[in-house]
Amino acid sequence: MAKILERPILPTKDESELAAEASRHLSRAKDSELRVQVDGGPALRLPKSVNQLLYHLLTEMAQGNAVTLIPIHAELTTQEAADYLNVSRPYLISLLDAGKIRHHKVGTHRRIKFSDLQLYCRTTEAERQRMMDDLAAQAQELGMGY
Repeated sequence: MAKILERPILPTKDESELAAEASRHLSRAKDSELRVQVDGGPALRLPKSVNQLLYHLLTEMAQGNAVTLIPIHAELTTQEAADYLNVSRPYLISLLDAGKIRHHKVGTHRRIKFSDLQLYCRTTEAERQRMMDDLAAQAQELGMGY
């Protein structure tokens, strides 16, 4: 089972400044090969797909945001999933029981695949957007000025 980081990493002020400088350099090197050298050891080549991921990671850190890494195939506990959605655990359980988010049980514990959690987020966002479009169209028909 893939694990998420145990805790989000919150950068210090100095780390944010370093991340800002590094992200500026990476923004100009999107198709370049990256190499990492640790304590004078050999230079290690990184896959090009890492460039974009590292750029986003450093940009978030530069803004002082906490960062965590969640593999797409990770299985989350109900508390981790609730934290990701920024809802209470009891509310998440009600979504699971209503069949709105796929899950499975490991013994007596529920587990949610991160990919299923993302699907729920995309689905609810699309529904929210559709409702907002409907409300805007009604407002236009009624001449409400917005």
